Amino acid sequence: MEDLYKIHGRVVLKKGEGRTIKSGGLWVFDNEIDVIEDSVIDGGLVEVNDFDGYFMGIGFINRKSKIIVRMLSRRTREVNKAFIGNRVRAAVDYRMKTVDTSSCRMIFGEADFLPGIVIDKFSDILVVESNALGIDRLKMDIIEALKNCLHEYGMDIRGVYERSDAKVRLLEGMERYKGFIGPSFDTKVIIEENDVKYYVDVEDGQKTGFFLDQKYNRLAVRKLCKDSKVLDCFTHTGSFALNAGFAGAKSVLGVDASELAVRQATENAALNGLSDSVKFICEDVFELLPELERKGEKFDVVILDPPAFTKSRSSIKNAVKGYREINLRGMKLVKDGGFLATCSCSHFMDPELFTRTIAEAAKNVHKRLRQIEYRTQAPDHPILWDSSESLYLKFYIFQVCDEK
Repeated sequence: MEDLYKIHGRVVLKKGEGRTIKSGGLWVFDNEIDVIEDSVIDGGLVEVNDFDGYFMGIGFINRKSKIIVRMLSRRTREVNKAFIGNRVRAAVDYRMKTVDTSSCRMIFGEADFLPGIVIDKFSDILVVESNALGIDRLKMDIIEALKNCLHEYGMDIRGVYERSDAKVRLLEGMERYKGFIGPSFDTKVIIEENDVKYYVDVEDGQKTGFFLDQKYNRLAVRKLCKDSKVLDCFTHTGSFALNAGFAGAKSVLGVDASELAVRQATENAALNGLSDSVKFICEDVFELLPELERKGEKFDVVILDPPAFTKSRSSIKNAVKGYREINLRGMKLVKDGGFLATCSCSHFMDPELFTRTIAEAAKNVHKRLRQIEYRTQAPDHPILWDSSESLYLKFYIFQVCDEK
């Protein structure tokens, strides 16, 4: 039987390189490495040394990836099953103290010091997304440790589904895959979040089936929605729209370009008894907003929760145009004194750039913004300082006023 925890050799950094891991990050890039010993195996563990032989830690290597080493430990020279179990327990214990764990992200990759793997818990189902070769080899040990730890907290898991079907796996030289780990089960799962119920399609829904990172942002918008007319753009399966309806909005219109998402959102409205007040349509938001403006429509609350407009630095200029356009259009549809909730989930759209883009949009349409809140992702998606990729969600709530 293969020893998954055997250290197969060393990687030596070039002089002056390794800035990311020296500042607290977990990645070593291909252009930072001077020597890779012949004994290393892609996906296997390696010792990382600085140019002068100083021990930097243990990680797993993949020479097919731009991120050639992902670090697991900086101190110990031994990584084993007990080490992995301790990492998983720390992740679970943290969530037990910080979030509602009925449905939440249990493992968040680098931010939980388990780089390349995400595990979401939807009620009593786990959904696994593995995007790095080395962590993929340790995946079953991580799942076993997580199930055991949750059992100790009185939360037994009845099924596990893998959603390792993201394109990023191709960059690691890995095939995309999805399927059951262990016995099969009905992949349409009902969860409850903030008293709202949802059907979650863990097999065919986006990502792992549901966006848990907005949990408390959805709750923050609720207080603005009572007796209001609400527009929820890029609604996906209706989460913000349903929270608005639950809060007592007079009417809610949710919009998404995906027919599947709109169908699922409509089912979710029925599940919560909100079909009369919360409606969904399948439209392109960029086309719909100018049309609503031409018709003279106005809303008390407009919510903008778009997908990431950029997943690389090379496309950031076009992303800025997209964010500016939807915010500009959204502000024009808000009644004087109404509210705008707007966000970006792109890591490359950093907080400063996103803030500046919103400000430019407001200036272009002669609106004054009164900031109510600035928020990020829920604590089950922890932000690890010195690991900038862990901060990706920026979320503003504004009151929108005409220039006075």
